[in-house]
This record gives sequence, C-alpha cells and structure tokens, in this order.
Amino acid sequence: MNERRRRLARAGWSLVDLRSYLHAFRLLHYYGYSHVQERRKMQIGPGSRLAPNVSIVSGERVSIGRNSRIGAYSSLWAGPTNSRISIGSDVSLAPEVFITAADYRFERGRPFREQPMDERDVVIGDDVWLAVRVVVTAGVTIGDGCIVGAGAVVTRDLPPNTIAAGIPARPIGERPEPSGPGAASLHRSR
Repeated sequence: MNERRRRLARAGWSLVDLRSYLHAFRLLHYYGYSHVQERRKMQIGPGSRLAPNVSIVSGERVSIGRNSRIGAYSSLWAGPTNSRISIGSDVSLAPEVFITAADYRFERGRPFREQPMDERDVVIGDDVWLAVRVVVTAGVTIGDGCIVGAGAVVTRDLPPNTIAAGIPARPIGERPEPSGPGAASLHRSR
C-alpha cells in the first residue's frame, strides 16, 4: 500500500511540475521546426504521403513525385546551401530511411564540424523501393525500378531495375520483366 501511495504522489506531482509542460512544448517546437515548416517548402506531387514524423532539412530543395510514400521516422536532409534531393513517382521509403545530400570532410587537424561540407544532389528514380533503415549518401543516383534491401548503405549509383543490398550496397540481382495478364500495360507505365 505504501508503494502505491508513493506512485500516486509522484504522478500527481508530475501534473504540477512545470518541467513536464516545458518538455511538451519542446517536442511541439521540434515537430514544427523539423516537419511542418519544412514540408510547406517542399514540392510534393499529387497522391504522395509523408508520415507525420518525417524529419526534413532544407525542404525548399526536396521534391517528391506523385503517389510516393515516405515512411515513419525517415529523414530527408538536403544540403544547407545548394544540393537537392529529388524523389520520383511511385516511390516507397520504408520506416527510418535516411537520405542526405551533404557530407562533412575529414581533414586532419580540424574538428569535422568546422570543415566545409561537400554537397551533391541525390536523385531517386520512379518505382523505387528503399526498405527499412536504408541510408543514401550524397551524390547518389538510384535508377528507376530499383529495390534496396533493409539496412543497406548506398554510396554509389545504382542502374535501373537493380536489386541491391549490403554495406556498402552492391547489386545482388535484377528486377525481372513483368509477365502474365496485364504485363504489357504495366511495362508501358514504367
């Protein structure tokens, strides 16, 4: 009974503790800063959807085609000055995909945050699927129809219809041509 009273007292105290409300305010501020404001700057095609917790940096340099889906906790970080992220149509990013268009340099004798960034555009073609926790680094182009396996780190371009996996991501196969009823119309839509 004594333990129960202590838990109730702690719960009651948290309702009047200003730190609880300050923390809630910080969370709302972060959400507005990293999603709402940046999303308004993006070019988003019709029918595309972003999870409400996607982190966006430099949204004015991020574009998404039509009917694409960006999964929960994904990050789209365009460069701070000029590099862009271009995501095609009918693309699916699973949860926790991280795409960045800028990297720090690693020169000796200077902290990395004080070094200039290398900015290079990232281009993701149409009908691409990036599985959970894929990382795409600056300067990469992922061709139409590619599939990238879970946890892969894409550091080099992937040609169209490649299936890739690993760290760093390497081609492990090729997406087959559609077959069966309706294949001709599916093939033309690509």
